[in-house]
Amino acid sequence: MRIPRTVWALGAVSLLMDLSSELVHSLLPVFMVTVLGASMLAVGVVEGIAEATASIVKLFSGAISDRLGRRKPIVVLGYGLAAVSKPLFPLAASVPLVLAARFMDRIGKGIRGAPRDALIADVTPDGARGAAYGLRQALDTVGAVLGPLAAIGLMLLLASDVRSVLWWAVPPALVAVVVLVVFVKEPEAVAALDRFSLKSFTRLGKACWTIVALGAVLTLARFSEAFLVLRAQDLGVALAMVPIVLVVMNVAYTAIAYPAGVAADRGHRHALLFWGLLALIASDLLIAATTSIPLLFLAIALWGVHMGLTQGLLATLVAGAAPGNLRGTAFGVFHLVSGVAMLAASLIAGALWDVYGAAWTFYAGAAFTALALAGLLLVRPQAAAK
Repeated sequence: MRIPRTVWALGAVSLLMDLSSELVHSLLPVFMVTVLGASMLAVGVVEGIAEATASIVKLFSGAISDRLGRRKPIVVLGYGLAAVSKPLFPLAASVPLVLAARFMDRIGKGIRGAPRDALIADVTPDGARGAAYGLRQALDTVGAVLGPLAAIGLMLLLASDVRSVLWWAVPPALVAVVVLVVFVKEPEAVAALDRFSLKSFTRLGKACWTIVALGAVLTLARFSEAFLVLRAQDLGVALAMVPIVLVVMNVAYTAIAYPAGVAADRGHRHALLFWGLLALIASDLLIAATTSIPLLFLAIALWGVHMGLTQGLLATLVAGAAPGNLRGTAFGVFHLVSGVAMLAASLIAGALWDVYGAAWTFYAGAAFTALALAGLLLVRPQAAAK
């Protein structure tokens, strides 16, 4: 089936905003540790709070879009707020100011996330949703490749002046908002929810809540990618070249995301989850055990394979399980629960690193993933097996 133009436009917006965000994200952990003197636990707190905040806001923005029967205005607000936050990073002189900037950026992500995912479902036929979510994820991760590449080039050009490099995240974020306003079209047929109440959550259905639980377990097993960047620096990767970590991860992610979406449409959902979890276990164990830079990057590529196999699939499952007039709410609930799991995972990862060293952070990730894999084998989610 043909993928609607609105999905392509949203993919382009994601590409531009992720280019901006990943340029910042690829340097932010190093900036916090080497320039601002933050601890690994502080990095975990900043990343965990930022992602959890985004997830909490997604719950409300998704429900509001259901209530209004409109998605685009809320999506524009979210991307606009993220664009406004970008200049705050190079201006930050302390960890609390970085947290404030990251907080604003993630609020913007939270506002736009659930309505955007629901909008894709609104404009895409059921048989093409896996491909549509896979395409958006693929374009998103193209931006996630270009951002760290830009960071590397600018770090070399500007003599590793991190603050100066961070200013270059502003232009693509502004262009993303312009593309969104001009090219993304919202269908008029989205039915508004008559009213929203706590009872709306019970109407999501058992299949939807099963997918929410599955997403939480997967997120608990996978902490922030900031720790991949810090592990590379720990093993001796030069400061200017540290962003290559996210390039390698996102190249693998991009290569896998769209084919995985097509495979999901063809009924291979359980297999995608299974192999995605295996890839994450292998990645964690290799990162924990190796001191070899080439093996480290192989492990980071496996991390990207895991993301490509699972992330678009989870969005497809939520879209298929939720009632049409509650899709925004369903995506909001999914992202909220996953965000709480991300906060817990990042705090645990940072604490383990500070107390026991880097290897234990990744061994713990492998253990959580193994538990998730065991659960998948014992309790096969009905919605995922379709």
